[in-house]
Amino acid sequence: MKPKAANLLFLFAVLFSTVLGTQEKTIRDALGNPYSPAHAPRRIISLAPNITEILFALDLGERIVGVTRYCDYPGEALTKEKIGGLVDPSLEKIKSLNPDLVIGFRGNPLRVIERLGRLKTPVFVLEMGSHFEAIFGIIETIGKITKTEKKAEVLINSMKEKYQRLQLALQPVIHRPKVFLSLHGRGLWTCGRESFLHDLLIKAKGENIAGRISRRYMNYNREQLIHDNPEIVIILATSKKEFVQARDWLRKSSHLESLRAVREDKIYFLDANLATRPGPRLINALAQLAHLLHPEKIKDIL
Repeated sequence: MKPKAANLLFLFAVLFSTVLGTQEKTIRDALGNPYSPAHAPRRIISLAPNITEILFALDLGERIVGVTRYCDYPGEALTKEKIGGLVDPSLEKIKSLNPDLVIGFRGNPLRVIERLGRLKTPVFVLEMGSHFEAIFGIIETIGKITKTEKKAEVLINSMKEKYQRLQLALQPVIHRPKVFLSLHGRGLWTCGRESFLHDLLIKAKGENIAGRISRRYMNYNREQLIHDNPEIVIILATSKKEFVQARDWLRKSSHLESLRAVREDKIYFLDANLATRPGPRLINALAQLAHLLHPEKIKDIL
């Protein structure tokens, strides 16, 4: 081959390799927008509590410059600048913090995400999913966009190991108790089969009485609840005080005192922050839920 042709071939190979490498590094978020991190972000803003927890679990606490007012775990999150809530973040505050990456989720208003994009603020949006296993992909993706892939892999493997132990312990379970999962304290707000809470309940070897409904969340019909007559009621609350108030409301509500779970005093507490945030602690929520339903099977996994 002539030297000139060889040089052209070499340059083409280099160019092709560069383009291919760039394509491999490009990640698309839940909205289909491309993100190509040239370097690890140094100033990160989180738009959700579970994202904040994942960032801290990946030892990125020092890079976090802003979080929502709901981000309260770990304790260090309380010391970070607040940028507003999940649905009402302050664009002015976000811009003033000069982030090189904002991580949001599909629950954040689309108009906010779009305005951040118009401000030339790098934004990456995550999809939370409807199954427990989705958390592994969320952590892996955050590891990629923050250049902490190895730490993400270690965290995921640790969670998977505990998950496998749970599955093994629950394998002999035959009877799945009928469960009503109560959200938001008073009232009959619960989850349907499109919620990842439903998936948690199924994996804990329980039967969600609202699982036949193809919705994420809904206000359950009182007469239907009485008809379904759950064996167990699990109340998601942010504190034991809130749980006691919700439990007492349930006990005193008209006709609900006839429920099997109420008569047999099988009304249990589950930490709402633990169970409703798809983050590293979700595996602990699953373990606690399994222990509430099958205490004889789950002993050393909590």
